[in-house]
Amino acid sequence: MREDGSPLRGEQPKKSPSISSKKPGRGPVAGAPVRVVDGTGQGRQQRGRVSVPPEKLRVVLAPVDLVWARLDRPAARRLVEAAALSELTRVEGFAGRADAPQVLADRLVRRLDEQLRTGGPITHPVGWLLARGLPQRQQCGDARCDDRILLDSGQDCPRCEDRQADRRAQRHAVAAAVDAAMPGASEAERRTAADRQLHQDVTAQAWIREHRWAQIREQQAAAKAHRAEAAAAQPAFEVPAAPTAPVVLPAPRRAIAGPAAEPEPADVDDQELVLEDLTREQVRDWRVRALKDHQVVFDHIDRYGEPSARRLFSNQLVDQAQHLSGLGHLDLGYTTWGQG
Repeated sequence: MREDGSPLRGEQPKKSPSISSKKPGRGPVAGAPVRVVDGTGQGRQQRGRVSVPPEKLRVVLAPVDLVWARLDRPAARRLVEAAALSELTRVEGFAGRADAPQVLADRLVRRLDEQLRTGGPITHPVGWLLARGLPQRQQCGDARCDDRILLDSGQDCPRCEDRQADRRAQRHAVAAAVDAAMPGASEAERRTAADRQLHQDVTAQAWIREHRWAQIREQQAAAKAHRAEAAAAQPAFEVPAAPTAPVVLPAPRRAIAGPAAEPEPADVDDQELVLEDLTREQVRDWRVRALKDHQVVFDHIDRYGEPSARRLFSNQLVDQAQHLSGLGHLDLGYTTWGQG
């Protein structure tokens, strides 16, 4: 060693401690280093800069940044990004676009804390994010419930509180019954008996509830079948099919000769008419003749059917003719006192 403190030839200089020589903390993941590029352009393995999530997901994935750092493959990152965006869209429907990222980030904080308390480090980052970190865990029938917290308000779910209170009351009732039935038993024996009885009660309630739902489903299926049978038994409304060929109508019946009879137009005598070719005046003439003589309606029905008659003469006129024909056996005349 020289007087100025510099090492002599052959002596090994002492290595000064550096931050890079210390092992960084692994945090919540049992991870491996991330590949980065140093100033000389040569690749080296250490924990350093990693790919950041998309801007829309940075607030959401901030609590699990160390888990995100383990996603070294682009395909894995794309998979997690798609799942996070899908869940973020769902949360926006409850909490709104402004608050949804923080609501989803709070969910990841709860799930990460639960993992560290009960499961230890995360060994499979992609599987944990897709299966446990991001999905909503609905504890009751409320669609807003997530880990017993309402997504829209952040308050405790009232349904979950009611269920928890019911379970607590049930447990106390079972414990009291076991204490009364086993006065001389030890604390461990009473606890075992209470757990066994509580399990039996919960199982029985589940079977009863499932039986009720099965009955409801059977009733709904029976009602649906009954409605289908009633609809099949009811005659369908007969709609006349559109004719493939033009409807040819007979010439109007010649009125009875007499002083009150009106002369018939010359262009409708002894010729067949096509309904589509009739003008309004000709249709009106047919209906006037039918009003004066209902036999015109019946002749048309006998030859072309009732639907064709209703098209030409109208439903009201056909119904009136049929109704009056049913009263033909009645004597609607009158006699004077002298004749009586």
